[in-house]
Amino acid sequence: MKKLLSFTLALAALLTLTACAPKPEETELHIFAAASMTEVLDEFIEAYSAVDPNVTIIPTYDSSGTLLTQIQEGADCDLFISASPKQMDVLDEAGSLLEGTRVDLLENKVTLAVPQGNPKGIESFDQLARLLESGDVLLSVGNSDVPVGQYTQKIFAYYGLDEASLAGALTYGSNVKEVTTQVSEGTVDCGIIYATDAFSAGLTVVDSATEEMCGQVIYPAAVLANSQHPDEAKAFLEHLQTDGTRKNFEKVGFSPIK
Repeated sequence: MKKLLSFTLALAALLTLTACAPKPEETELHIFAAASMTEVLDEFIEAYSAVDPNVTIIPTYDSSGTLLTQIQEGADCDLFISASPKQMDVLDEAGSLLEGTRVDLLENKVTLAVPQGNPKGIESFDQLARLLESGDVLLSVGNSDVPVGQYTQKIFAYYGLDEASLAGALTYGSNVKEVTTQVSEGTVDCGIIYATDAFSAGLTVVDSATEEMCGQVIYPAAVLANSQHPDEAKAFLEHLQTDGTRKNFEKVGFSPIK
């Protein structure tokens, strides 16, 4: 009887301690990522709740240039993933990145995509260059302040095309998603977008730009120096670099860094 009473008292004490134990603190992690990562990153964020149920990830997607401006203006951001090193370099030079966290996460490809049925019969960047010179095509491109637009400018330079003289043959998008939408809706004859956006939208890619044409399309990532949750941000960034996650990135058109 005494043993039973002792056991009951011990169990009650344990339950009391458990009930009084503080619950793990829930963390809101703010991630700013290039618009071209929207679909795949949303999937990873949803699955991450199984890895750390106490972390709620709040993503913001837009052009890397817009996100950079928001960060510089004091927006709450723990982790930044850019579609170009240019925007990350600005933060790096300003001392705004947490030391030792910057990594080249992924590589993408700049592609020439066409609407369903490819009404203009466009087959390559070489052909596109000729059509632009003759004014016989309507091409959607990104603004000059967003990475996809900057890669496009390099392609124009490669072909010796003067963008100013092509005004009647170009329409613009404030980020790659806007360009992709114009191609999907068939309001343009073609568009220069990333391989991942073409994949997500189910668009036909007729050509891919070479490294000689526009350089490597590197996506760097880093934790911000003023992050309120640096450990959680580093943990999620490490998760994005695991073999399983990288394979899922590759399924939607990203490539491992060479």
